[in-house]
Amino acid sequence: MKKSHILALILVAASISVVSAMFLDFSTYETFASAAQKPGKQYSVIGFLEKQMPMQYDPVKDPNHFSFYVKDKSGNIRQVIFNGARPTDIEKSEQLVMMGSMNGDVFRCNRIQMKCPSKYKNDQIAKGS
Repeated sequence: MKKSHILALILVAASISVVSAMFLDFSTYETFASAAQKPGKQYSVIGFLEKQMPMQYDPVKDPNHFSFYVKDKSGNIRQVIFNGARPTDIEKSEQLVMMGSMNGDVFRCNRIQMKCPSKYKNDQIAKGS
């Protein structure tokens, strides 16, 4: 085999690994308990809005602070602080996918994806600062 063929094969293999690393999502969804084991590390947590618990949002005082409570898939309820405006129709969401990290007993997230119950509505994504 010529050196140019070997070099071409190495370049193809490297290209495939770079493309797969960029486009494939190897992250898994965590619970609040597993996210608490490594505070500060970014995780995606799936949960359900606890509608009977209080939601706090005062756009006059701080428009980038929204606090609410979520129950994760294992049944743990935690306070979530979103660094952004209160997402529209968050009460109507079927479930929430939040990206952020644990800070003590509070999950601080900077992105929320709301899964809507209707198959005709697109999922809504809220990004914080």
